[in-house]
Amino acid sequence: MEDNKNVYRLQGLSCTNCAAKFEKNIRDIQTVNNVDLNFGASKITVYGDASIEQLEQAGAFDGIKVYPERQRQTEKKEPFWKNRENVMAMVSLFFIGIGYVLSFQLGEDNVLTIGTFATAILIGGFELFKVGVNNLTKFQFDMKTLMTVAIIGAAVIGEWGEGAVVVFLFALSEALEGYSMDKARQSIQSLMDIAPNRATIRRGDEIIEMDVEDVRINDVMIIKPGQKIAMDGEVVNGQSSINQSAITGESIPAHKNVGDEVFAGTLNEEGVLEVRVTKHAEDTTISQIIHLVEEAQAERAPSQQFVDKFAKYYTPAIMGIAFFVAVIPPLFMGGLWSEWVYQGLAVLVVGCPCALVISTPVAIVTAIGNAARKGVLIKGGIHLEETGRLKVVAFDKTGTLTEGVPEVTDVVPTSGMEQDKLLGIAAAIEEYSQHPLASAIIRKAEQDNTESYNAEDFQSITGKGAKALIKQITYYIGSPSLFHELGSVSNKIHQQIKDLQTQGKTVMLVGNEQEINGLIAVADQVRKGSPSILQKLHKLGVKKTVMLTGDNEGTGKAIGQQLGISEVKAELLPQEKLDAIKSLREQHGNVAMVGDGVNDAPALATATVGVAMGGAGTDTALETADIALMADDLDKLPYTISLSRKALNVIKQNVIFALGLKVIALLLVIPGWLTLWLAIFADMGATLIVILNSLRLMKSKYSD
Repeated sequence: MEDNKNVYRLQGLSCTNCAAKFEKNIRDIQTVNNVDLNFGASKITVYGDASIEQLEQAGAFDGIKVYPERQRQTEKKEPFWKNRENVMAMVSLFFIGIGYVLSFQLGEDNVLTIGTFATAILIGGFELFKVGVNNLTKFQFDMKTLMTVAIIGAAVIGEWGEGAVVVFLFALSEALEGYSMDKARQSIQSLMDIAPNRATIRRGDEIIEMDVEDVRINDVMIIKPGQKIAMDGEVVNGQSSINQSAITGESIPAHKNVGDEVFAGTLNEEGVLEVRVTKHAEDTTISQIIHLVEEAQAERAPSQQFVDKFAKYYTPAIMGIAFFVAVIPPLFMGGLWSEWVYQGLAVLVVGCPCALVISTPVAIVTAIGNAARKGVLIKGGIHLEETGRLKVVAFDKTGTLTEGVPEVTDVVPTSGMEQDKLLGIAAAIEEYSQHPLASAIIRKAEQDNTESYNAEDFQSITGKGAKALIKQITYYIGSPSLFHELGSVSNKIHQQIKDLQTQGKTVMLVGNEQEINGLIAVADQVRKGSPSILQKLHKLGVKKTVMLTGDNEGTGKAIGQQLGISEVKAELLPQEKLDAIKSLREQHGNVAMVGDGVNDAPALATATVGVAMGGAGTDTALETADIALMADDLDKLPYTISLSRKALNVIKQNVIFALGLKVIALLLVIPGWLTLWLAIFADMGATLIVILNSLRLMKSKYSD
């Protein structure tokens, strides 16, 4: 039942086979209706009733520990050499060494030699045999069952030394595999540790420290310099610089004043802040990020779906091959039973699909975790893979390639009026206007300390401009069409207007009923890094960059040239942006759309990969986009594409390596060279190399 749903975090989940077995054991609990295990995030969702004791009992075969999801877990970091199983493996190695010395001195068949190897097998393989024999009685064939069969088989046919070496190699690679998977999962663990689990709250005259789960919305949090912010909220008192790199990946601290939004997990660097809490602990931006990252890591990417399907047919095929290798040569070709049964055992061991099954998820877990730490939220393995195959990137213009805030670029007097006075008159009229261009003129007047004028009798002229009375003269400000109606635009001024418009600027005229006093040009400024970001994208192999804008053709083309963009589609309505994306998909296949996630939602949803800018604090961006750049920072886009391409390469390398090594090992059966220790070396070696290769993605960063 959905209503009785409990989520737990797991420790000690070592391999995909163990995960599947653990999940099956929980399903067998009568009071449990359904189970959903997320191997990448080491997390399980149980629908129905089951105590933690019952769940731990279900995972006892692998020593799995279960904790409630919201309980902060301080994991005891046990040194590698203090772990009981690792100690047993080292003791086993010691006995193997003695065994080989005795075999040289006394011979392989000596009772003392055999006894020493048998001791090594029992010490190093006790835990393995416990699970393997139990599995055998239930006809469950996983790696531990195959190993148990192989080692018992080796002992039966007198290969004691080899059996002991196999036990040690298996224990060693299990330890290394567990260590490697823990490293891959640390990316999520580090996210979970970002936000403090206690907050200092002022209620009335009392200041109380409490768990974040007990904090209520509208409580006031006190944050001192050097403290981390525990909850999302709004600054109600004080100002400070906040290091937001944990959420947005930005290295430069953001200055926060009263009314600004702050996020849980960010660091207060300077002043004391009072913050009104606006979200519960489970709804904070960092909690959403963790949830989305974990969901992303659980979602099967296309490569993983293929590998899982392949493994389903591959495993029975290998068991069939092992059986035929063991039986056909002795029956029909006069081979020795002991020799070919041994070869069959080796085929069983080498054929275990461990490395293959883990080849994709570990790469995806690592890449998505790395991206999240750098302020990029990738919402699934499928989006990671598709980003790696991008051919075309389309951008919304305003607020993505440009700052989205218009600025005055030119103030040109045309009738002998001083520049200062022209700007002052324009600002006086615009003081009453709601138009976005008005705020640009007012800002410019404030920056230049222009003399202020008093405007009276303000009137807006819909769609064209405004007029007001200043010092008994009626002044107008507005579009060239307004002044055409007044009949006062000379050819010279008309040419000046055209020149400014071809530079991508919006031109407003200031004048009275007798003459035009001057022109003011306003333009949306290109983001400083945009041109170099587009160059990086082309270097990465993106064939075409497209700008989609609602602006007029002239403005669009001017900005497109400034940026070095491949194609500009201007004067587009939201529906036309959508159609443009559809047509790009038809022509080129994989297309990304980069926008702010609010007004670009339909285009983001239609693109192969929708990338939203400034995801921190915007629920719309987190919901509609496949990838959210948490900071308003386009420079994260080349990094994301680069990481995705590296992840695709790593997955390909892993699959080729996992299969290649097995094929080579299986070919050794033909001349009879495949030994048990070589078989385990091939299988576990492949698994470890696949994991270590994937862990390279942890260090991935984009550079020129």
